[in-house]
Amino acid sequence: MVMDDIKELLTGLGLTPKLLTALVQGIPAERLDLRRGEGSWTIAEHVSHLAEVQPMLLGRLHRLATEDHPVFVPFLPTDEPSTPFRQDMTVALEQFATYRTRQLELLEQLDQAVFAKAGSHPEYDSYTLYILTRHILMHDHWHMYRIEELWLTKDQYLTALS
Repeated sequence: MVMDDIKELLTGLGLTPKLLTALVQGIPAERLDLRRGEGSWTIAEHVSHLAEVQPMLLGRLHRLATEDHPVFVPFLPTDEPSTPFRQDMTVALEQFATYRTRQLELLEQLDQAVFAKAGSHPEYDSYTLYILTRHILMHDHWHMYRIEELWLTKDQYLTALS
């Protein structure tokens, strides 16, 4: 696996808290809790989810960096609610930024051999520290795209998620 973009991934992870904060602060408060379809999350729920998953992701990063082939379970077992707990936006954004800093403190001290370390996850064919690092960045940006879509897109053009 080619891993010559680790520096760029870490840079992207470092920029995400500022991007997310600027995005959320630009959205009118009355739009944060607007549900744009049955089963759809609100903007505030997307932000809350991003904050909520960061401790779990830090734990996974740490396990992949320090354990020999850790085994993971999916984050959302069937007994979880279909929407995340709605946090205060300031608290959620601060939690996101705090945990991202901790994640980067861990990742920035690792060499390429550690990024190649693998674990097992039932959802994925391959699960390495490198893949998880990239996955975190893409997960952040997917939710930020969805936040912007829920804020700005007219109903007839809104992506319906099933």
